[in-house]
Amino acid sequence: MVEKIMVVEDELTLQETLAYNLKHQGYEVITSGNGLEAIKKAAETKPDLIILDVMLPGADGFEVCRQIRKEMNMPIIMLTARTDEIDRVVGLEVGADDYLTKPFSMRELNARVKAMLRRMHIITEMKGSKDDTKQVLYFGNLIINEIRHEATVDGSNLPLSPKEFDLLLFFAKNKGKMLSREYILEKVWGWEYIGDSRTVDVHTRWLREKIEADPKKPNRIITVRGGGYLFEG
Repeated sequence: MVEKIMVVEDELTLQETLAYNLKHQGYEVITSGNGLEAIKKAAETKPDLIILDVMLPGADGFEVCRQIRKEMNMPIIMLTARTDEIDRVVGLEVGADDYLTKPFSMRELNARVKAMLRRMHIITEMKGSKDDTKQVLYFGNLIINEIRHEATVDGSNLPLSPKEFDLLLFFAKNKGKMLSREYILEKVWGWEYIGDSRTVDVHTRWLREKIEADPKKPNRIITVRGGGYLFEG
């Protein structure tokens, strides 16, 4: 099956360049130059991956990402014309999986796209496995199914983005270990990822909001002063 990629970019020349490049790589491409239109098209077409510009008419990329994340979990790569850290942080906070700063090379974009789609293929294949009971981790009312790429609290599915799940699973498999931000960044995002430790902080904060909803219970993820994080399950 041909993979489907949505390109949301209002700069027509760049939109056409991205579409041409991706089609040349063998992908089906859907385009949009308006944020509100993009939200509607994403719901209708269910793309396998979205390349999303920050500056858009109708609704900016942050709002588009936020709305899409309410219903769908496909990978989202955000594009920004600025090097400001705030753009990257906000993008991660609303659910983006990765970002590229303009100008960027098509080779780099292709590498990011292929890596994310390959990862989603692996997840899909794992979900289709019949014997997944050996890959379930239990931490009280928190249950993590590695094969199905799902996590539940008190029986309710957690709305985790792909990267949030990766981070949760990494914490779970390293229960009781103090993990530095740099080590987490390398192991969860990969050595080729161009980012900083703030990325880890943002995703960890979002994880906490989802798995530590009951304030009466102790925190599952502990911040170690001057160090990193400790998962206690």
